[in-house]
Amino acid sequence: MNHLVIAKKLVIVSAAIEAATGMALVAVPDLVAAILLGVALPGSGIAVARLTGIALLCLAVACWPRGESATASAIAALFLYNLFAAIYLAYLRVGGGYVGYLLWPACALHALLALLLVRSAYASVSGSKPVGAEGQ
Repeated sequence: MNHLVIAKKLVIVSAAIEAATGMALVAVPDLVAAILLGVALPGSGIAVARLTGIALLCLAVACWPRGESATASAIAALFLYNLFAAIYLAYLRVGGGYVGYLLWPACALHALLALLLVRSAYASVSGSKPVGAEGQ
C-alpha cells in the first residue's frame, strides 16, 4: 500500500472521529464532559461545548478527502489538531486533575493519529517531497 493511500485512510479515520465527537458535543455535551473529564458542565460550558462540536464537524467536513488523495492542508490540519489535542488532554489529566475514564484513551488515540500523520504532514509542508509524489 503506497504512502498516498495510507495518508488518505488516516485522514478519513481522523475526520470521522472528529465528526462523531462533534455530533456528540452538539447533542449531549454534558455526557461527553462527564465521560471525558469526569465533570458536569455549567450552562456556559454547555454552550461552549456545543460551539466546539460545531467546529469539529466543520474540521471534519473541510478535511474529508474528495478525490484520489487527501490534500496537504487537510493532512497538516489534522496532524496539528491531533498533536495539540493529545498534549492538552495529557495536561488535563496530569496537571488539571481531571479523571474521566476516557481521558487517557482519548489522549492516546490523538497521540497515535498524530504519530501516524507526522510523515505525511512533514512531507506536505517541507516542499522536498509533495504528498503523493511517490511512484510518479
